[in-house]
Amino acid sequence: MKVLVCVTQTLEVSTYIELTPDGCAIDPAFATALVNEADLCAVEEALVLVEADGGGEVVLVSVGEEGAEQALRSALSLGPERAVRVWGEGVVLADTRSVAGALLACIESEAPDLVLTGVQSSDTGAQSVGPALAAMWGVACVPVGRRLSTSDSTLRLEREFEAGLVERVEVDLPALVTVQVGANTPRYGSFKDKMRAKKADISVVAPSTLPPSRITLTRMEAAPTGSGRSLELIEGGPSAVATRIMDLVREAQS
Repeated sequence: MKVLVCVTQTLEVSTYIELTPDGCAIDPAFATALVNEADLCAVEEALVLVEADGGGEVVLVSVGEEGAEQALRSALSLGPERAVRVWGEGVVLADTRSVAGALLACIESEAPDLVLTGVQSSDTGAQSVGPALAAMWGVACVPVGRRLSTSDSTLRLEREFEAGLVERVEVDLPALVTVQVGANTPRYGSFKDKMRAKKADISVVAPSTLPPSRITLTRMEAAPTGSGRSLELIEGGPSAVATRIMDLVREAQS
Protein backbone atom coordinates (compact mmCIF):
# COMPACT_ATOMS: atom_id res chain seq x y z
CA MET A 1 0.00 0.00 0.00
CA LYS A 2 1.18 3.51 -0.82
CA VAL A 3 -0.09 6.33 1.38
CA LEU A 4 0.49 9.94 0.36
CA VAL A 5 0.37 12.45 3.23
CA CYS A 6 0.00 16.17 2.56
CA VAL A 7 1.84 18.43 5.01
CA THR A 8 2.12 22.18 5.26
CA GLN A 9 3.99 24.78 7.27
CA THR A 10 1.90 27.02 9.52
CA LEU A 11 2.76 30.16 11.47
CA GLU A 12 2.51 30.64 15.22
CA VAL A 13 2.40 34.38 15.85
CA SER A 14 3.15 36.41 18.95
CA THR A 15 0.78 38.94 20.49
CA TYR A 16 2.56 41.71 18.60
CA ILE A 17 3.13 41.36 14.87
CA GLU A 18 4.31 43.48 11.97
CA LEU A 19 3.54 42.96 8.30
CA THR A 20 5.84 42.94 5.30
CA PRO A 21 6.16 46.25 3.38
CA ASP A 22 3.52 45.21 0.82
CA GLY A 23 1.07 44.45 3.64
CA CYS A 24 0.28 40.99 2.29
CA ALA A 25 2.15 38.77 4.76
CA ILE A 26 3.35 38.58 8.36
CA ASP A 27 6.97 39.58 8.86
CA PRO A 28 8.81 36.28 9.60
CA ALA A 29 10.57 37.93 12.53
CA PHE A 30 7.26 37.98 14.39
CA ALA A 31 6.20 34.38 13.72
CA THR A 32 7.46 30.87 14.32
CA ALA A 33 7.14 28.34 11.48
CA LEU A 34 5.87 24.91 12.51
CA VAL A 35 4.56 21.81 10.78
CA ASN A 36 0.77 21.82 10.98
CA GLU A 37 -0.28 19.79 14.03
CA ALA A 38 -3.09 17.92 12.27
CA ASP A 39 -0.70 16.97 9.45
CA LEU A 40 1.65 15.31 11.95
CA CYS A 41 -1.32 13.25 13.19
CA ALA A 42 -1.96 12.29 9.56
CA VAL A 43 1.67 11.16 9.19
CA GLU A 44 1.36 9.01 12.31
CA GLU A 45 -1.89 7.44 11.04
CA ALA A 46 -0.16 6.60 7.76
CA LEU A 47 2.84 5.01 9.47
CA VAL A 48 0.68 2.89 11.79
CA LEU A 49 -1.51 1.82 8.87
CA VAL A 50 1.43 0.73 6.71
CA GLU A 51 3.08 -1.09 9.62
CA ALA A 52 -0.14 -2.98 10.39
CA ASP A 53 -0.60 -3.78 6.70
CA GLY A 54 2.73 -5.59 6.69
CA GLY A 55 4.54 -3.22 4.36
CA GLY A 56 4.12 -0.36 1.99
CA GLU A 57 5.30 3.20 1.61
CA VAL A 58 4.46 6.55 3.16
CA VAL A 59 5.27 9.48 0.88
CA LEU A 60 5.06 13.09 2.02
CA VAL A 61 4.06 15.97 -0.23
CA SER A 62 3.92 19.72 0.24
CA VAL A 63 3.40 22.70 -2.03
CA GLY A 64 5.66 25.73 -1.92
CA GLU A 65 9.24 26.91 -1.69
CA GLU A 66 11.58 26.98 1.32
CA GLY A 67 8.82 26.71 3.92
CA ALA A 68 7.40 23.61 2.24
CA GLU A 69 10.81 21.93 2.23
CA GLN A 70 11.31 22.69 5.93
CA ALA A 71 7.91 21.14 6.71
CA LEU A 72 8.78 18.05 4.70
CA ARG A 73 12.12 17.55 6.46
CA SER A 74 10.49 17.92 9.87
CA ALA A 75 7.83 15.35 8.96
CA LEU A 76 10.43 13.01 7.44
CA SER A 77 12.07 12.73 10.87
CA LEU A 78 9.01 10.80 12.08
CA GLY A 79 9.83 7.88 9.81
CA PRO A 80 8.65 8.27 6.19
CA GLU A 81 11.41 7.52 3.71
CA ARG A 82 10.52 9.85 0.86
CA ALA A 83 9.08 13.31 0.19
CA VAL A 84 8.01 15.31 -2.84
CA ARG A 85 7.73 19.08 -3.15
CA VAL A 86 5.39 20.58 -5.71
CA TRP A 87 6.57 23.84 -7.20
CA GLY A 88 7.32 25.46 -10.52
CA GLU A 89 7.49 28.69 -12.44
CA GLY A 90 4.25 30.62 -12.36
CA VAL A 91 2.70 28.68 -9.47
CA VAL A 92 0.57 31.00 -7.32
CA LEU A 93 -1.07 29.55 -4.21
CA ALA A 94 -3.83 32.05 -3.63
CA ASP A 95 -6.71 29.80 -2.62
CA THR A 96 -7.83 26.25 -1.92
CA ARG A 97 -8.34 25.35 -5.58
CA SER A 98 -4.80 26.30 -6.56
CA VAL A 99 -3.26 24.35 -3.64
CA ALA A 100 -5.41 21.29 -4.39
CA GLY A 101 -4.59 21.54 -8.08
CA ALA A 102 -0.88 21.60 -7.31
CA LEU A 103 -1.16 18.59 -5.00
CA LEU A 104 -3.04 16.73 -7.74
CA ALA A 105 0.15 16.80 -9.84
CA CYS A 106 1.87 14.64 -7.22
CA ILE A 107 -1.09 12.27 -6.95
CA GLU A 108 -1.03 11.73 -10.69
CA SER A 109 2.68 10.88 -10.66
CA GLU A 110 2.64 8.74 -7.48
CA ALA A 111 -0.73 6.93 -7.95
CA PRO A 112 -1.30 6.31 -4.21
CA ASP A 113 -3.91 3.99 -2.72
CA LEU A 114 -4.78 6.53 -0.03
CA VAL A 115 -4.22 10.25 0.57
CA LEU A 116 -4.26 11.74 4.06
CA THR A 117 -4.37 15.40 5.04
CA GLY A 118 -4.79 17.18 8.35
CA VAL A 119 -8.37 18.22 9.03
CA GLN A 120 -7.38 21.90 8.96
CA SER A 121 -4.47 24.31 9.17
CA SER A 122 -3.83 25.68 12.64
CA ASP A 123 -3.15 29.25 11.50
CA THR A 124 -5.96 29.94 9.01
CA GLY A 125 -8.45 27.30 10.19
CA ALA A 126 -9.17 26.27 6.59
CA GLN A 127 -10.71 22.81 6.17
CA SER A 128 -11.18 22.83 2.42
CA VAL A 129 -7.98 21.57 0.76
CA GLY A 130 -8.72 17.90 1.50
CA PRO A 131 -12.29 17.91 0.12
CA ALA A 132 -11.22 20.00 -2.90
CA LEU A 133 -8.37 17.61 -3.67
CA ALA A 134 -10.68 14.59 -3.38
CA ALA A 135 -13.12 16.21 -5.80
CA MET A 136 -10.37 16.91 -8.33
CA TRP A 137 -9.00 13.38 -7.94
CA GLY A 138 -12.47 11.90 -8.28
CA VAL A 139 -12.52 9.81 -5.09
CA ALA A 140 -14.51 9.68 -1.86
CA CYS A 141 -13.54 12.06 0.94
CA VAL A 142 -14.02 11.08 4.59
CA PRO A 143 -13.39 14.02 6.96
CA VAL A 144 -12.29 13.92 10.60
CA GLY A 145 -10.96 10.35 10.54
CA ARG A 146 -8.89 8.28 12.96
CA ARG A 147 -7.92 4.63 13.67
CA LEU A 148 -7.52 3.60 10.05
CA SER A 149 -7.24 -0.04 8.96
CA THR A 150 -7.57 -1.88 5.65
CA SER A 151 -8.97 -5.14 4.37
CA ASP A 152 -8.23 -5.88 0.73
CA SER A 153 -9.33 -2.72 -1.11
CA THR A 154 -11.55 -1.42 1.71
CA LEU A 155 -10.54 1.23 4.24
CA ARG A 156 -12.12 1.19 7.70
CA LEU A 157 -11.95 4.12 10.08
CA GLU A 158 -13.71 5.98 12.88
CA ARG A 159 -15.11 9.49 13.12
CA GLU A 160 -15.74 11.02 16.54
CA PHE A 161 -18.44 13.60 17.13
CA GLU A 162 -19.69 15.58 20.11
CA ALA A 163 -21.10 13.80 23.17
CA GLY A 164 -18.79 10.85 22.55
CA LEU A 165 -20.64 9.63 19.47
CA VAL A 166 -18.43 7.48 17.21
CA GLU A 167 -19.20 6.67 13.60
CA ARG A 168 -17.53 3.66 11.95
CA VAL A 169 -17.06 4.02 8.20
CA GLU A 170 -15.99 1.78 5.33
CA VAL A 171 -14.90 3.23 2.00
CA ASP A 172 -13.43 1.73 -1.17
CA LEU A 173 -9.87 2.65 -2.07
CA PRO A 174 -8.51 4.86 -3.46
CA ALA A 175 -9.87 7.52 -1.13
CA LEU A 176 -8.92 10.64 0.81
CA VAL A 177 -9.23 11.10 4.57
CA THR A 178 -8.71 14.24 6.62
CA VAL A 179 -7.27 13.36 10.03
CA GLN A 180 -8.47 15.04 13.20
CA VAL A 181 -6.16 16.90 15.56
CA GLY A 182 -5.48 14.64 18.55
CA ALA A 183 -6.39 11.48 16.65
CA ASN A 184 -3.10 10.05 17.94
CA THR A 185 0.20 11.03 19.50
CA PRO A 186 2.80 11.47 16.74
CA ARG A 187 6.01 9.58 17.44
CA TYR A 188 9.20 11.43 18.27
CA GLY A 189 11.88 10.98 15.64
CA SER A 190 15.22 9.58 16.77
CA PHE A 191 18.51 11.41 16.23
CA LYS A 192 19.24 9.05 13.35
CA ASP A 193 15.88 9.87 11.75
CA LYS A 194 16.48 13.59 12.14
CA MET A 195 19.88 13.35 10.46
CA ARG A 196 18.41 11.26 7.66
CA ALA A 197 15.64 13.82 7.15
CA LYS A 198 18.15 16.65 7.08
CA LYS A 199 20.12 15.00 4.26
CA ALA A 200 17.17 13.51 2.35
CA ASP A 201 16.89 14.22 -1.36
CA ILE A 202 13.46 15.83 -1.87
CA SER A 203 12.30 15.62 -5.47
CA VAL A 204 10.39 18.50 -7.06
CA VAL A 205 7.33 18.07 -9.27
CA ALA A 206 6.01 20.94 -11.38
CA PRO A 207 2.25 20.98 -12.02
CA SER A 208 1.37 21.17 -15.71
CA THR A 209 -1.81 23.19 -15.26
CA LEU A 210 -3.54 24.82 -12.31
CA PRO A 211 -7.13 26.01 -11.95
CA PRO A 212 -7.36 29.81 -12.06
CA SER A 213 -7.44 31.50 -8.68
CA ARG A 214 -10.70 33.14 -7.65
CA ILE A 215 -9.21 35.02 -4.70
CA THR A 216 -6.72 37.88 -4.66
CA LEU A 217 -5.12 38.93 -1.39
CA THR A 218 -4.99 42.71 -1.40
CA ARG A 219 -3.86 43.53 2.12
CA MET A 220 -3.61 42.23 5.69
CA GLU A 221 -3.96 44.32 8.83
CA ALA A 222 -3.83 43.69 12.56
CA ALA A 223 -7.10 43.96 14.44
CA PRO A 224 -7.39 47.27 16.32
CA THR A 225 -6.82 47.19 20.06
CA GLY A 226 -8.32 49.31 22.79
CA SER A 227 -11.71 49.50 21.09
CA GLY A 228 -13.41 50.23 24.40
CA ARG A 229 -15.50 47.07 24.34
CA SER A 230 -16.06 45.37 27.68
CA LEU A 231 -16.74 41.78 28.63
CA GLU A 232 -19.91 41.03 30.53
CA LEU A 233 -20.51 37.78 32.38
CA ILE A 234 -24.24 37.01 32.24
CA GLU A 235 -25.51 35.12 35.25
CA GLY A 236 -28.81 33.42 35.93
CA GLY A 237 -30.93 30.72 34.33
CA PRO A 238 -31.60 30.19 30.60
CA SER A 239 -34.47 32.68 30.54
CA ALA A 240 -32.47 35.45 32.21
CA VAL A 241 -29.46 34.84 29.96
CA ALA A 242 -31.60 34.86 26.80
CA THR A 243 -33.35 38.07 27.89
CA ARG A 244 -30.05 39.84 28.55
CA ILE A 245 -28.63 38.72 25.18
CA MET A 246 -31.68 40.13 23.41
CA ASP A 247 -31.25 43.41 25.31
CA LEU A 248 -27.61 43.61 24.18
CA VAL A 249 -28.59 42.93 20.55
CA ARG A 250 -31.20 45.73 20.68
CA GLU A 251 -28.67 48.11 22.24
CA ALA A 252 -26.15 47.34 19.48
CA GLN A 253 -28.79 47.95 16.79
CA SER A 254 -29.97 51.25 18.22
